Amino acid sequence: MNAARERAAEPTAAVAVDEVDAAYLESLIGYNARRAALAMIGAFLPGMAAFDLRPVDFSVLSLVLHNPGITSRQLCATLGILPPNLVGLVGTLERRGLVLRQPHPTDRRAMGLHLTAPGRALMRKAERTAAGIEAAVASRLSPAEARTLIRLLRKVYLDR
Repeated sequence: MNAARERAAEPTAAVAVDEVDAAYLESLIGYNARRAALAMIGAFLPGMAAFDLRPVDFSVLSLVLHNPGITSRQLCATLGILPPNLVGLVGTLERRGLVLRQPHPTDRRAMGLHLTAPGRALMRKAERTAAGIEAAVASRLSPAEARTLIRLLRKVYLDR
């Protein structure tokens, strides 16, 4: 080890921190996006527990609700989920009686996913609950600010 590295590795005199300087972290998009996501997830998880839904379950069921006949390939592409992970998830939702697979009308190799009547009823309630949770967590944002935040976040993660 050279002398400069040895000096850098040595502990400095004891110092007390009165105020934490997080300015660097707070200047990073990823840090802020993660903190916002943690705030949302922290409220979302207890709200969805009443429906026995994890965030990924909710996302899949919401897409199936709004896109009857959606294929597993389309779900994977939209949500960024690997196919092997989706197979088990859909199987669980199917065993719960929330989704069913039906042959795709134009692609004989694909199956379309549809919500059952209990699945539609559950998702109507779950989406109302999610909207309330989101409104509460984002209550410090105006509707215009919320739309702008969503638009900007989508610019970060979409390939378009």
